Amino acid sequence: MYALGIDLGTTFTAASVWRDGHAEIASLGSRGAAIPSVVLLREDETFVTGESADRRGLTEPHRVAREFKRRLGDTTPILLGGVPYSAEALMARILKAVVDEVSTREGGTPSKICVCHPANWGPYKTDLLRQAVRLAGIDSGLDRPVTYTTEPEAAAIFYARQQRIDPGAVVAVYDLGGGTFDAAVLRKTPSGFEILGQPEGIERLGGIDFDAAVFSHVARALGGKLEELDEDDPAAVAAVARLREECVRAKEALSSDTDVSIPVLLPNISTEIRLTRSELEAMVRPALYDSIEALKRALRSANTTAEQLQAVLLVGGSSRMPIVAQLVGAELGRPVAVDAHPKHAVALGAALLASGVPAPAPAASPGPAGATSAVRATAAVPVAKPGMYPPPVAPPVPAPPVPAPPVPAPAAAAAGVGDLPPPADPFGSAELFPAVDPMAAPPYSPPVFGAAPPQPPGPTQPRSRRLQLLIAAGAGVAVLLIAGIAFAVSNLGGGKGGGLGGGQTTPPGQSQAPTTPAVPADQACTDQIKGNPRWVCLTKATLDGKQIVIEYQSSNTPFDVSGGFHLHIYGADGTGTTPPDRIMGAQSRPAGDWYVEDKNPSVRAVTSGDYKEAIGANAKKVCARIANSRHELVPDTSGAGTFVTGNCVPIEVASG
Repeated sequence: MYALGIDLGTTFTAASVWRDGHAEIASLGSRGAAIPSVVLLREDETFVTGESADRRGLTEPHRVAREFKRRLGDTTPILLGGVPYSAEALMARILKAVVDEVSTREGGTPSKICVCHPANWGPYKTDLLRQAVRLAGIDSGLDRPVTYTTEPEAAAIFYARQQRIDPGAVVAVYDLGGGTFDAAVLRKTPSGFEILGQPEGIERLGGIDFDAAVFSHVARALGGKLEELDEDDPAAVAAVARLREECVRAKEALSSDTDVSIPVLLPNISTEIRLTRSELEAMVRPALYDSIEALKRALRSANTTAEQLQAVLLVGGSSRMPIVAQLVGAELGRPVAVDAHPKHAVALGAALLASGVPAPAPAASPGPAGATSAVRATAAVPVAKPGMYPPPVAPPVPAPPVPAPPVPAPAAAAAGVGDLPPPADPFGSAELFPAVDPMAAPPYSPPVFGAAPPQPPGPTQPRSRRLQLLIAAGAGVAVLLIAGIAFAVSNLGGGKGGGLGGGQTTPPGQSQAPTTPAVPADQACTDQIKGNPRWVCLTKATLDGKQIVIEYQSSNTPFDVSGGFHLHIYGADGTGTTPPDRIMGAQSRPAGDWYVEDKNPSVRAVTSGDYKEAIGANAKKVCARIANSRHELVPDTSGAGTFVTGNCVPIEVASG
């Protein structure tokens, strides 16, 4: 089984396959991995998409549709051979063609699909995109519903696999594609990225506009020869279409060359037009300044300055133009990251999101990690990572010696298992804490393994005086320890009346009042859970041998597994612990699989894949959390990077 990410662009569509921990671009065409976003209706009323449609469209322009993504939401129909179609219907044809092609090459259909869309699309356009997915019929037979993500988020996810980005780091995405421009500011979270502020965009700015500028340049150089052509002459129409293709190739060639010659083969003239990179840059520079202003608006909306950015990611085929990196770098003064294949970054990130597996960060290089937490108002205390000495912290202010606190009585250690605190995190969830801002934290050199830990400075004292203090403190601790043990023994020796009442004794002649057992921490429906905008509290889970029925209470907001907030339900081993937050944030193994739910109660047959994979016959409890449309768990409002939006309940086996 594999996951599929789809980037349906204005001019080109790309897809990526995730399998066995690796993402690779799927080859959709014979001439390239990406295919033109073109649909053609043949005379026999069958559809052709991609390269075939693009090629046939040169001779049948009245039957072909291009750049229809720009028309999404426009009620005016698009005519193909006189037949009206909506933009979402044509997008459905492309989506279906992509899934069919990948399924043929991979030998089977994908188990999970993620589809991208511009960040500035509102609810109306995203709903039309969901309609296109339903029309394409690609949402059937999947392990879970089709997920959706913004193009900047997908690009940032892919970038995070190439470069180390610590939680709290902020990046900007400059997405200049074939037909639209998007700008967004994102912050790295333990489970992915979150968009800060309001993304900005320019609906009609992209590579096709630059192609039109080059074509206009050629038309002016021809001195009116184009206007002399007969628009009803098929040969003339085809010749003009070929000239437009030559203009596109010339624009792309100028990304690596300084000048090109554009061949002109028209019925009334045959010549070449020279175009230099400086001429092309003069044509597109005003539009690029508009895009940079949109990026600055996105920064202001996110309350972020350019200095707080770790990098600016250049995404989209048009970002290959050298002038783009030059202008963005000069205007913002921040590092600019351009992938070798910017057309593919979004599709690769979408495949990663579809898989549901968090991207492993590259190994940290020696030295400071960079100003990755500059956006934070306060610096966090550095936390040791597994296998490392804890980094030194600022020494505490010296204080006079105080008596050691009394040692707790062993009675507390004899409490029931459910009352014990959860065990130490074996997965290193301490890594979730943001790194300290290197500008705010005191510099330090790595500690030497085996060396004694640094001692806080204090007033100089004679060696004998310090020795006397140490002996006195040790004696005090010993006395208190003996007293505590004696106290515990006296409580434990009380026979039936002693019990484990938290260190209290029962007066003679009185029976001890029964105590209500405490609810395990993971089962409690706490105020912290209900303080979230969206929450769920499981109340009962019953297994009768044929099905499991899970009842719950929740916030008033409706759940929707088809693109809205919903529940993730999964089994637990009954030890009273929950997976570490860095695992829960992406709902990946070893936390176990999960299934989505928006109905109350949640009912699953024991023979279903949801029950077998997400809960299992050996589970003692079931748990639930709130997830978003991308199947990422929603962080709680504590600000600690945790996901306490739900609880667990024990599974009750019905008798009979």
